[in-house]
Amino acid sequence: MADITHSSSSHGVVAVSISDADMHKLSDDHPDDDCFVTLPFIQKVIAEFVGTFFLIFVGDCAVTVNLGKGVVTLPGVAIVWGLAVTVMVYSIGHISGAHINPAVTLAFASVNRFPWKEVPAYIAAQILGGTLASGTLRLLFQGTEDKFPGTLPSGTNLQSLVLEFIITFYLMFVISAVATDNRAVGELAGLAIGATVLLNVMIAGPVSGASMNPARSLGPVFVSSRFESIWIYILGPILGAIAGAWVYNIMRYTKRPLSEIAKTASFLKRSYSN
Repeated sequence: MADITHSSSSHGVVAVSISDADMHKLSDDHPDDDCFVTLPFIQKVIAEFVGTFFLIFVGDCAVTVNLGKGVVTLPGVAIVWGLAVTVMVYSIGHISGAHINPAVTLAFASVNRFPWKEVPAYIAAQILGGTLASGTLRLLFQGTEDKFPGTLPSGTNLQSLVLEFIITFYLMFVISAVATDNRAVGELAGLAIGATVLLNVMIAGPVSGASMNPARSLGPVFVSSRFESIWIYILGPILGAIAGAWVYNIMRYTKRPLSEIAKTASFLKRSYSN
């Protein structure tokens, strides 16, 4: 986020009379000054596409190789996912915020830390990036090497749904803490987020696949047309991320007394602004 500094000038005051016709002409020249489709926004969307592509490509590549050859192992796959997230946070975090996850984008928007009007473009870029990464892997690994790197429950659907909710809650809670709180050490945000992903994959990978990211699950599904249980990896991460963002916002420090905060309906909006 950039800080904007306003400067003042003392060159005098000029009075200008503008007719109604001139006003209409000026309006026609700038039909939509509030349009958010600007070059910086396009750059953000491209960054989300590229970031999600490389995240899914690297992570799913490790999964595919491990399924085919068994050399990466679960700790190796977890490390790959964690490092991939860390690298992307430091690579594009200053451009787009490095959401690279539709659940994270929706969670930030739900607590007014991201504009709703930009959500569709971000999510579209993330899902497109994940799908293209999965398609690239499908072209690279064919025949006997063609393995499904997506997420599927190894137990019951309910077990995986609850697990996806919990680990995504954990992830979003950490993201909210290290990336949005001014008191946190911002330089360590990428390491903290990547370490959280690593831990989640270690504990939940054998059970649910440890998606935490609808784009990570939808990419392989679209390419392989295996839609069984996909609702788990859409509903669980989205609800978990939103819950994690809200809980951290409630915990966020504020100097206002509770009686003053309780007077307004926009409790979260006030709490995260302090």
